[in-house]
Amino acid sequence: MATEILGVGDYGVVNKPGDIIKTFALGSCIAAILMDPATRTIGMVHVALPESKISPDKVKDRPGYFADTGIPVLLDKMKAMGVKNPRSIIVKLAGGACVMDPNNTFNIGKRNGLAIKKILWKYGMGPRSEDIEGNISRTVSVSIDTGKVTLSSPGKKDWEI
Repeated sequence: MATEILGVGDYGVVNKPGDIIKTFALGSCIAAILMDPATRTIGMVHVALPESKISPDKVKDRPGYFADTGIPVLLDKMKAMGVKNPRSIIVKLAGGACVMDPNNTFNIGKRNGLAIKKILWKYGMGPRSEDIEGNISRTVSVSIDTGKVTLSSPGKKDWEI
């Protein structure tokens, strides 16, 4: 049993009984959670920005930082761990809040959500459930044993998507 902790721009995949994958304090960032029921494999990417063209150098070190590079690299890693049919993957999204931009000047959270969905659609996938936008920070944890996606935020009771 292991817990894989993801930071901003990280991605990871777990598939052993007892494994947990988790990321903390999603503000405008979005956690894209991809779950393959056939292999009991769960992948997550902590996306910070929608498009990699603004920083090609960062893509080399942290492809998960951007929606347009993070989703493909996560799917590649999942395929390398035995996932055969991406269309059977269950997708859930969390984050994308407006916590530091009260006037919605940049709309990073919303733009992240749209960019992730656009990439997923190219693969014939879309989110089954989501908890995105709003104005709260979220921590996301996924258990391989239950497949439950649990969210938490300061001052709120934990909830699932």
